[in-house]
Amino acid sequence: MPAKVAPKKSQSAIKRARQSVVLTLKNKSFKNMLKTLSKKVEKAVADKNADSARTALKEAVSAVDKAARNGFVHNNTASRRVSRLTRLVNSMLPSEAA
Repeated sequence: MPAKVAPKKSQSAIKRARQSVVLTLKNKSFKNMLKTLSKKVEKAVADKNADSARTALKEAVSAVDKAARNGFVHNNTASRRVSRLTRLVNSMLPSEAA
């Protein structure tokens, strides 16, 4: 009995599969970085460290905006994340109106 022959794949299908692997890795890497930066902000707020919270927030906002600009996350998702992180840091800081 002859061995089974693998089905033929078009060149474009092979290339798309290759691209898919690379893009999946890039997406995972970027999303993990966003989570890490968000956790840094949350940790700084939990430790009541205003300076590190501000700097961590600045880094996180920059990364989230870049992610939205490059299509890793949706624009509304980026806005929501920035808003929540900013609100978290502002809740820790003393009110400037008072």
